[in-house]
Amino acid sequence: MAPITPAYTPATLPDAETLYGNLLSAVRHIIQSLPTGLVHLVGIHSGGAWLAQRLHKDLGLAQPMGTLDISFYRDDFDKIGLHAQVMPSEISFPVADKHLILVDDVLYTGRTIRAAMNELFDYGRPASIRLAVLVDRGGRELPIAAVAVGGYVEPAPAASFVLSQTDTGAFVLNIETKEH
Repeated sequence: MAPITPAYTPATLPDAETLYGNLLSAVRHIIQSLPTGLVHLVGIHSGGAWLAQRLHKDLGLAQPMGTLDISFYRDDFDKIGLHAQVMPSEISFPVADKHLILVDDVLYTGRTIRAAMNELFDYGRPASIRLAVLVDRGGRELPIAAVAVGGYVEPAPAASFVLSQTDTGAFVLNIETKEH
């Protein structure tokens, strides 16, 4: 695992498109190592779904991709309640015996990824699940690691990364400070 870069500020934040280019290259390498026709991308709403859609297009994948909304699978559901923008999960292909590349925008504690894997297993037993993220910010609470990473960055304390898209589809990474 690469070292975490010192805390970033909005002025020194890496370019999201550059991070995406790194991620694209890493995902391409993973796909080339897996059996043809058995690899599917699955993006976690919302940033991971945007990334998966663009990766799917840029890689020219013929297999359908999927999206997950893990709201009902979160281990803090009883504390935070239902997210205001729940999206339906869409997995239109059989998951059993497929190699899945789970895509998310930011890897932090690992709890979102755990919830996504729980949901994926409700669809069947995949041959493998590999994790691809735009940003790994450290701070893991569960033993989860990405095999494809756009960059290793850490925001200042009490801040988080927020991925957005422009009207042209370009990715923009911002820092959002949490209110106490």
